[in-house]
Amino acid sequence: MAAYARNLFAWMLFGILLAGAFASEEAESGEEGDEDGEAGGHAEEESTGINCEDGLIIPLWPGTDEMSMGDRFGRGLLYGVLMLYLFIGVAIVSDKFMESIETITAQEKEVEVKDPRTGKTQVIIVKVWNETVANLTLMALGSSAPEIMLSVIEIWAKGFHAGDLGPGTIVGSAAFNLFMIIGLCMYVIPDDEVRKIKHLRVFIITATWSVFAYVWLYMILGFISYGKVESWEGIVTFLFFPATVYTAFVADRRMFFYKYLDKKYRAQRGVIVQSEKADVENRAEEKFKDFDEDMDPALAEFEKNRREYINSMKRIRLENPDISLIDLETKAREEVMAKGPKSRAYYRAQATRKMAGKEDAKKAFSRNLHAEAEAEKAALSAEEAAEIAALEKKDDGVCRLMFDPPHYTVMESVGTFEVTIIREGGDMSTTVQVDYKTEDGTASHEGDYIEAIGTLTFGPGETQKMVTLEVLDDDVFEEDEHFYIRISNLRRKDGKPMKEIEVEGEDGKKTMQANCQLGTPHMATIMILDDDHSGIFGFEDSEAEIVESVGTYELKVQRISGARGKVAIPYSTEDGTAKEGQHYEAQEGELSYENEETEKFISIAITDEESYEKSLIMYVSIGEPRHIAEGKDGEGVDYSELDAKTPEELTEEEKIALLGRPCLGTNTRIQIRIKESKEFKNSVDKMMQKANNSMMVGTSSWLDQFSDAFTVQADDDEEGEDGEDAEEKMPSCGDYVMHFLTLPWKLIFALIPPTGIYHGYPTFVIAIVFIGACTAVIGDVAGHLGCFINLKDCVNAIAFVALGTSVPDTFASKTAAIEDETADASVGNVTGSNAVNVFLGIGIAWTMAAVYWEAQGKEFIVPVGSLGFSVTIFCIEAVLAILILFIRRNPAVGGELGGPKLFKTISAAIFVFFWVFYVAISALEAYDVIQPGF
Repeated sequence: MAAYARNLFAWMLFGILLAGAFASEEAESGEEGDEDGEAGGHAEEESTGINCEDGLIIPLWPGTDEMSMGDRFGRGLLYGVLMLYLFIGVAIVSDKFMESIETITAQEKEVEVKDPRTGKTQVIIVKVWNETVANLTLMALGSSAPEIMLSVIEIWAKGFHAGDLGPGTIVGSAAFNLFMIIGLCMYVIPDDEVRKIKHLRVFIITATWSVFAYVWLYMILGFISYGKVESWEGIVTFLFFPATVYTAFVADRRMFFYKYLDKKYRAQRGVIVQSEKADVENRAEEKFKDFDEDMDPALAEFEKNRREYINSMKRIRLENPDISLIDLETKAREEVMAKGPKSRAYYRAQATRKMAGKEDAKKAFSRNLHAEAEAEKAALSAEEAAEIAALEKKDDGVCRLMFDPPHYTVMESVGTFEVTIIREGGDMSTTVQVDYKTEDGTASHEGDYIEAIGTLTFGPGETQKMVTLEVLDDDVFEEDEHFYIRISNLRRKDGKPMKEIEVEGEDGKKTMQANCQLGTPHMATIMILDDDHSGIFGFEDSEAEIVESVGTYELKVQRISGARGKVAIPYSTEDGTAKEGQHYEAQEGELSYENEETEKFISIAITDEESYEKSLIMYVSIGEPRHIAEGKDGEGVDYSELDAKTPEELTEEEKIALLGRPCLGTNTRIQIRIKESKEFKNSVDKMMQKANNSMMVGTSSWLDQFSDAFTVQADDDEEGEDGEDAEEKMPSCGDYVMHFLTLPWKLIFALIPPTGIYHGYPTFVIAIVFIGACTAVIGDVAGHLGCFINLKDCVNAIAFVALGTSVPDTFASKTAAIEDETADASVGNVTGSNAVNVFLGIGIAWTMAAVYWEAQGKEFIVPVGSLGFSVTIFCIEAVLAILILFIRRNPAVGGELGGPKLFKTISAAIFVFFWVFYVAISALEAYDVIQPGF
C-alpha cells in the first residue's frame, strides 16, 4: 500500500517537473525584450496565476528571474520531494487527530428508554455522538483538515486577498474523492461480491448537498455578485454546514417525513438480514423478535449490538465447547469488532499507520484484549485462592468439641444407631469431659425414642467419641418426627479451670479465651422416618426455576410419612412454552422405590441455548403409585390380596393395613421455569459496558507515544485471512526505510497530548494546531514549486496538492470497501466530506476576508477565472457519477461497489475517465489552450 503511494507520487512529480521545466524555458524565450519592473512583474504574475512571492513562513528562493531549464528542474525536484515529505507529515499528524476523534466519539452514556414491547423503562448504553453527526462533523473535519486549513491559511497569508491554491485544492480534492476513490473501491471488491450503501437516506442527503455546495460556489461568483464575495454570502456558505448535518441527522433518525413512508418499508428496516450460514452458525443464531417500528432508535441500536455479541458468543461456544468464559468474552469482542462497521477515523488512521510503519490498530486492539483477559484471569485466580484460604479451617490454638455431622435421618425400625462428637484443633493433651442429653422435638422420649443422658471423656490425643441412641418402632401410622441431642458443661477431668490463651478473631481483634471450648454445632438433629406406611409421594414444591446451563436437572420425587415396601410410580414431562427436542429432552417412565428408600430423581436434559433472555415453562407429572409385593419380611402386606376381598371379609388388622397403602401427596405436578444462564447474561452485559465500537487504541502517556515512535512494525498486507496463529512477521527493508524517513515526524507529533487525557479533547485541539502549521508550510512550498516550474496555482491545486491530501483517504476507503459489509464507510462518507470541504474551507476563509474588507469599506474581489469553469465541469461529472451509483443498485449489479467483473470494470473506468478529463480540461482552460467563454 505504502509502496503504491510512493510510486504514484514519484511518477506524477517527475512528469510535472519535466513538463513545467520545458514550458518555463519556452515562456522565457518568448518573453525576452518584454517590459519588466516591479509593477509589470506583478501584473504578469496576476495574469499568469503563478505565485512567485514570499510565503507566510518560507521565503522564496532568490534568483527566480534568471533560471535555466536545469535550475528549474532541480529546484522543482527538491521542492517536490519536500512537498511529498510534508504530505507524509500531515498524514501522520492526522493519525493523531483521528485517534482523538475516535476517542471522543467512542464516549458513551447511560439513558433510560421505554421498551414499547414490554412497557418497562430500560437503562441502555448509547454513544454520546450520533454516528451520522460524528461522520459529518469530527470525522469529516479530520479527513478534510489539510484542505480546510490550507484555504484559511492562504487567505491570511495573502493579506485577505483571494488565492487559487486553497479553493482549487478543495475542488480538486472533491473530484479525486468522488471519481478516483470510488472508482478504485468499485474495482478492488472481489468478483461477484457487492457492497451496498446501508444508510441510503443519509447518502441521498449528503450527495445532494455535495453537488449543491459546488453549484452554490459558482452561483455566488458568477451570478449573485460576479467576481466578488459579500460577507452574507460567506456566512450563508458556512451556515449550510450545520444545515447539512441536521438534514442528514433527520434522515438517519427517520424523523418528520419518516411516518409517511410505506409501513412495509419501515418494517424491513427492523429486520436483521443475514446470508445463509453453516450449520454451526445457524445453531448459534439467537431467535429474536423483529424490532418494533415505534422502538426508540437508541434502544434498537443497543439491542442490535447486543444481539451481535450474543450470536457471536454462541457460535464460538459451539465451536469450542470447553472454552473458558473469559476467553469466550475476549474472542466475541474481537470477532464483533473485527466484523462490524468501523469508523472513517479508523480506516484513515490505518492507512497512515501502515505508511509510517506504526503498529496496526487491529493488532494493537487484539493485544490489549488479550492483556485484559490475562489480567482478569489472574484476578479470578487470586479471588479463588482467597476463597479457598477463607474456607480452610484456621487453627487459632483453641480446642473445640462439636457434632460431625450435625444431622441424622433414620428409619423408625433402625433400632440403635450412633452419633459422633469430635475434638479438633489446639492442645489435645488435656483430658476433658462433656455432658450429653437428648431433647424432645416432635418426637417424644415417652414413645418414640429412648432418652439418653451421660458424660463423655476425651483422653489425651482422643479426637472422636460415639453416643448410642435407640429409636422405638411401632405399627402406628404417623408423620415423620425429630428430636435433638445436645452437649454441654465442658470441663477438665481434674477439675482445674481451663487455661486461657490469646485468640485473634475474624475482625483481627485479640481476646483472652479458654483453650478448650464447645464448637459449632454443639447440637445435632435426628429425623425419624415412619416406615409403617408405604409412603406419600410428591414433589417438594409446585414450582421450580432452573437455568438453561444446568445441563441435566435432577428433579427429586420424595417419599414421606412412611417407606415400607417396594413402590413404583409413573412420571412424564409435558410441553408448556418450552418444547421437547428444542428446549429439553422429553422423559417418560417409572421410578422404583425399594423398601425404606425415601427419594428418587428424574433426570431431565436441558438444552443450553445460551440465550440472553429466556423464560420458558415445562411440566412434570407423576401418576398413581403402585405397590410391588415381593413377599419379603418387613415390606408390608400384599395390597392386591386385600383388594380382592370384600369389606366384610377383611379383618380389623387388614383394614388398618389398607390405610397404609402408597398414595399421592399435594404436589403431583410441578411447573419448571427455564431461565437464561446468569453467567452468560452477565458476560453479555459486561461486554456491552466495555464495547465502545472503537478498535483504535489510543495512548495514555507521553512515554507510550515516544516508545511507539521508535518501534518498527511490519506491514501486515501479506497476513493470512484471519491472522490467527500466524507467525509474527519481521519488518522488511522497506519498513525500516519508511520508519527512519518518518521518524522525525513521529517524534515531533509524540509531543501532542495523549488521547487518555480528558477524553482526547486536548489531543484534538493541539493536533489541529500541528496540522495548521504543516499546511502553512505546504502552501508556501506548493506556491514556490509552481513558480519554479511555471505551474499555475489552480492547476497545481487540482493535480498535485489535492492528490497529496487525498492519498491517505484513498487507501482508507480501499480498506473499508474490502473489509466492511456495506459501502457506507468507503462511498457514503465521500459525499459528506466534499460538502463539508466547501462549507467550512470556503465558508470560513471567504467570510473572514469579506468581513475584513467590508470593515474598511472595500470589496473582497475573487476573480472567477478558472475556478468557475472547474466547478462547472465537476458538477456535471458529479451528477453523472451519482446517477451511475444509483443505477448500479439495480439487481443486475446489486450495489454501488463490486459486482460482476464486466460491470465493475466499466464503471471504474468511467469514474477514472471523469477525473482524468476533469484535470486535463481544467489545465487546458487555465493555460488558455481552450476558451469556453465563461
